[in-house]
Amino acid sequence: MTTPTEAEKPLTEPEDTPVHWLQRFMDNPWLLLMLGFFVPFFSYTVWGWVELLLVKKAELP
Repeated sequence: MTTPTEAEKPLTEPEDTPVHWLQRFMDNPWLLLMLGFFVPFFSYTVWGWVELLLVKKAELP
């Protein structure tokens, strides 16, 4: 039996290395889906409320 060459070795990291929090975040598709929904929803909602508050009252003739 021969030893595996560098090309035949798996590209996985050892299990004892800690996973960075950003990698765990980016590996979670449901969290990214919710973030992709709620960030635009809340930003446009806040933008709409600010626009409504800044509109001047209409002057009737």
